[in-house]
Amino acid sequence: MKIKTVIIEDDPDAREVYRYLLKKYFSDEIEIVGEAESVSLGVKLIKTKKPIFALMDIEINGGTSFDILKKLYPYNFKIIFITAFNQFALKAIKFSAMDYILKPVEEDEFKNSIEKAIYSIESDQNNSLQNRHLMEFYKKENQLKKIVLKTMDAFHLVNISEIMYCRSDNSYTSFFIENGEEIVVSKGMHEYIGILDEYGFFRPHQSYLVNLNFIKKVDKTDGGFIIMKNGIEIPISSRQRKYFFKLMDNI
Repeated sequence: MKIKTVIIEDDPDAREVYRYLLKKYFSDEIEIVGEAESVSLGVKLIKTKKPIFALMDIEINGGTSFDILKKLYPYNFKIIFITAFNQFALKAIKFSAMDYILKPVEEDEFKNSIEKAIYSIESDQNNSLQNRHLMEFYKKENQLKKIVLKTMDAFHLVNISEIMYCRSDNSYTSFFIENGEEIVVSKGMHEYIGILDEYGFFRPHQSYLVNLNFIKKVDKTDGGFIIMKNGIEIPISSRQRKYFFKLMDNI
């Protein structure tokens, strides 16, 4: 059975591109059952067609796709957001570990994202945690203190205050949690810097992002390195050394 899919996008040229790419690569897996260009039409379309999967531009006629989701919540369809660089929207999406594609859409990125979505749908992954967290962020009903980390096997809802540090390994990022747990996600660390730097994190080295609250000692010898409360030593790059030492002086 094909995956019932809707496209929410107010740019007709963009809709044409999505249709073309879906037909080119996924004609056997995906069936487009409708398109909408506004909040009101999007709500009506989804209620009528009950899709399994939705491609949703963020900024559409009459508001945003978040407005559609608020009217439909709780919802259980898989979403990939497509957006120009809207800082607030992108931060909400990243906090919730939702999938997204940046405009202008690149064919390979589009193809890879759809493949992941199909895998998620066919393996019957439950997205309710992501959906709830996204709505909490968007509504701003409370101060977000948690982040969703998506691994191959699960969604981890983690207290930001319990993340000691992150380590980058090419396209993977390892999160080291206070309880000794290590969570590895298949996203580069650049995805998280803009989120975590507002919560007391600093990048002393291109491969590390540290929670300042877990620093035990800063050793200035041999160029300088950080000793975390669990004894792990983290290097300080020459580029960041001056700024980091100044930051320490002001704490």
